[in-house]
Amino acid sequence: MNNIKNVFCLAFLIAIMVGCQKEYNDTSFLKTVAAPSKVSALTTITQDNSGLVTLTPNGENVSYFELYFGDATTAPAKVFSGSSVQHIYAEGVYTVTIVGHSIAGTTTTSTQLLTVSFRAPENLVVNTATDASNNFKINISATASYETYFKVFFGDVTNEAPQSFLEGDTISHVYPKVGNYTIKVIAFSGANDSIITTKSVTIEDPLNLPLTFESATLNYKFTDFNGGATTVIDNPQINGINTSTKVAKMVKNADQTWGGSWIGLSSPIDFSLNKIFRMKVFSPRVGAKVLLKVENASNSNMSYEVTATTTVANAWEDLVFDYSAVSTSVSYSKITIIFDNGTMGDGSANFTFLLDDIRLTNSLPSSTLVLPLDFESTTLNYKFTDFNGGAVSIISNPQSSGINTSSRVAKMVKSADQVYGGSYIALTNPIDFSSKKTFTMKVYSPRSGAKVLLKVENISNTGISYEKEVQTTKANTWETLSFDYSGIDASKAYQKVVLIFDNGTMGDGSANFTFLFDDISLK
Repeated sequence: MNNIKNVFCLAFLIAIMVGCQKEYNDTSFLKTVAAPSKVSALTTITQDNSGLVTLTPNGENVSYFELYFGDATTAPAKVFSGSSVQHIYAEGVYTVTIVGHSIAGTTTTSTQLLTVSFRAPENLVVNTATDASNNFKINISATASYETYFKVFFGDVTNEAPQSFLEGDTISHVYPKVGNYTIKVIAFSGANDSIITTKSVTIEDPLNLPLTFESATLNYKFTDFNGGATTVIDNPQINGINTSTKVAKMVKNADQTWGGSWIGLSSPIDFSLNKIFRMKVFSPRVGAKVLLKVENASNSNMSYEVTATTTVANAWEDLVFDYSAVSTSVSYSKITIIFDNGTMGDGSANFTFLLDDIRLTNSLPSSTLVLPLDFESTTLNYKFTDFNGGAVSIISNPQSSGINTSSRVAKMVKSADQVYGGSYIALTNPIDFSSKKTFTMKVYSPRSGAKVLLKVENISNTGISYEKEVQTTKANTWETLSFDYSGIDASKAYQKVVLIFDNGTMGDGSANFTFLFDDISLK
């Protein structure tokens, strides 16, 4: 009985061994092993005129290296990862070949020049550059005559251990904080002498657009004035279009009606290509005015500003500030924000605003309605609000001729209701009258002598308005009418464009009271 048990156990063990042997022989996993990459070798030399060079190969996915020294020695040295090999060279320049072998049997070969000189290095030149992706990172390279390798001290650590690198390499270092640092680079050859040079670098974290308030190193310092108070806080409203971690909060207190805050940028704003500011705002109410102003660093009279108006309450929205008319010849590096300019704040929740992501772009969002109005867009909502008998619709141009061959125009029909019947359209932002004060509009009238009134109004207070009326001079043909707005108070905000044809005369809805208009522009 015991013999039977022994035979059974022996058979079981043999089966296990066979299974293990099969698993051990399975080398299919080697097919997934990557080929060696980044194969190179660090070469250092003793400064005793002996020509003794230490070669330390390195690379990724490498099991071992073969080093061909490039001199009369033909047999390569086999060096495992993490190890070095030494070789004595005569004075000269050699091509060292490094072959990296992976465990899968694949190889990658690279070559590099090795200079062995018993003359002290000369003409040491050190190049430093701030990395494009990290203001705290410096990239360093060096060249010299007769050198074999370099050592660098970055200057930010006591008792610093230097790092070695070769000519043609770029070595990088990330500094822990802003400040001035002295980099020291030493060039070595096989001689007893070396050459040293130092270079000063300044680490700074410039504050430029876009302003996201997310950086842990940038100083988002706002300067408050006349009741405005701005701080950077954790985002208390992570929702909708803004799920960022940090935002700015402005509280407008009682002091002056123009109370706000400004922030200085490290360099002037580049308006050469992009002229559209965008800023996310969380407002406690609809209709709050938001002024975004840019100023020269030393002369506040050199400035440009645009006001937008909030359209939602207690939700994030992306406001648009059209800077297409800004002078690109002036240097602007300060950004000023004023909420409800002209209204005294009281420090309450009604005067507490959040703002974020101040950036400069080159296009308006598809929902932005600004001058000029040409009615050609198929995505914009040219929504007119009709009143007292006026009725406006956007139609295909039925009179494509003369000065107006555009595809789409607006049509107003004035029906019987009130003599002042008309229609208005609300723009996304207030109109900028700072430099342009003449409206032009193409009109197709059924008769000469028809009066055309063009009026602008504040979005929430119709008492703030300005209007001009002109007469058509042609019938059944397109003409361009001009409206002189030189007398307008440009300090007020006007966002609505109102049109009334034949103000004071009752319409009847006939062809005699049907007008076409197009291309409303400010020049």
